[in-house]
Amino acid sequence: MAFSVSIFASLAPYLVSLLILFLLIEQLSYLVKKRNLPGPLFVPPIIGNAVSLVRDPTSFWYKQSATAGTSRGLSANYLIGKFIIYIRDTELSHQIFSNVGLNAFHPLGHPFGKQLFGDHSLIYLFGEDHKTVRRHLAPNFTPKALSTYSDLQQIVMFRHLREWEESFSGGTKPVSMRDLVRELNLETSQTVFVGPYLDKEARNRFRTDYNLFNVGSMALPINLPGFAFSKARRAVMNLEETLSVCAGKSKERMATGEEPKCLIDFWMHAIVTEIESGNPPPLHSEDEAIGGLLFDFLFAAQDASTSSLLWAVAFLESNPEVLSKVREEVAKIWSPESGELITVDQLAEMKYTRAVAREVVRYRPPATMVPHIATNDFPLTESYTIPKGTIVFPSVFDSSFQGFTEPNRFDPDRFSETRQEDQVFKRNYLAFGWGAHQCVGQRYALNHLVLFIAMFSSLFDFKRLQTDGCDDIIYCPTISPKDGCTVFLSKRVVTYPNLSLS
Repeated sequence: MAFSVSIFASLAPYLVSLLILFLLIEQLSYLVKKRNLPGPLFVPPIIGNAVSLVRDPTSFWYKQSATAGTSRGLSANYLIGKFIIYIRDTELSHQIFSNVGLNAFHPLGHPFGKQLFGDHSLIYLFGEDHKTVRRHLAPNFTPKALSTYSDLQQIVMFRHLREWEESFSGGTKPVSMRDLVRELNLETSQTVFVGPYLDKEARNRFRTDYNLFNVGSMALPINLPGFAFSKARRAVMNLEETLSVCAGKSKERMATGEEPKCLIDFWMHAIVTEIESGNPPPLHSEDEAIGGLLFDFLFAAQDASTSSLLWAVAFLESNPEVLSKVREEVAKIWSPESGELITVDQLAEMKYTRAVAREVVRYRPPATMVPHIATNDFPLTESYTIPKGTIVFPSVFDSSFQGFTEPNRFDPDRFSETRQEDQVFKRNYLAFGWGAHQCVGQRYALNHLVLFIAMFSSLFDFKRLQTDGCDDIIYCPTISPKDGCTVFLSKRVVTYPNLSLS
């Protein structure tokens, strides 16, 4: 024991010197990469400013944006061994989105997404692999498929809205809608994506695992037993395994010639048809790979939609003239008392309501940034080259407030056929991404938001519980109102509709 202490004592000065040298090199490396970009001159060793990010992500990213606004639309920082660049300027963001590939930028989905999402994510496919998978996803979003999903979406929505009416209607007790909307969206995603193949027990496990994933995605990326990030990784594996089992069941059912009933059926039907035609199985059509790709859909649909539905309620309540126009339009096209679902033709007629949905997504894009990693040095401007290994954060949020007429005003009419700002300022409307990795399910997502706005505004009167900072942005992991959108609910219809697929 004494000998060991003696050895350690003799080595201690060298170990301390090596540690100091490592920290010095780390700081110098950061400053060399940063060059003349605005950002902190000193960063905490090893972890960088990760603690500030996890403690208050809203303030962290607001400061990055404000700092970038002082110089060329860029700012720098350091997170757990990674040099990062925040991009506020829309045109600079387009340089990232337009140069996704093996030799430029890789999307991450999350600053530590590869560790979290695994190897079968669509986010990490490139070239022919990416094109092939997207081509085989096309049958999932045909008019026939979207019509099938619309019916399923409405049935789940009505069931949850009725539960809200029974539990919270009356207008005497405020209710935070965040958890209610999250549960609605989780069941909608399960039903639309893999509905017939999940029993009650599997759905409950699904809910538990997805909650673990949500918590872990906002935690420090410490991949050790007991830490939230590690639990999230295990939860993703469980979810992908569950979804891969669903893929196998769907393939068996589609091989018998039955009609598709959910998204995975449309997908597997196309794959089975191709194989039965004598062609080899498409790339990434194994059950395990399908499970990973389906998780991408779940992640995008679940958290993004929860964000948009909450902001929709908040903005409808704070803009009564908009709410009045929505109700007037919907009432001309569809009535809850009809006992019938909204058809796809009726949905297409709700042009103002769709404009409201698009404005919600512009004004509060659910995923405010789209992180990428530079696989090589990349000359972004004449005076700055992004170093290899840098994680860049193009800001979709900042782009939403550039170019548009009075961008800080919530104004659905900007998407009218007269003004068409979605075309005039198309390069600034980046909520669904841009280029090869643009969101493949954006029509489904907008339909979901339009259906919710139409039904919720028709069935309920609602009044926001106004508190200081209730509209402040928080990350969980997509953005939502700080108060969870707390409202008083009261029923607008005399008799609640009894709707079903039949």
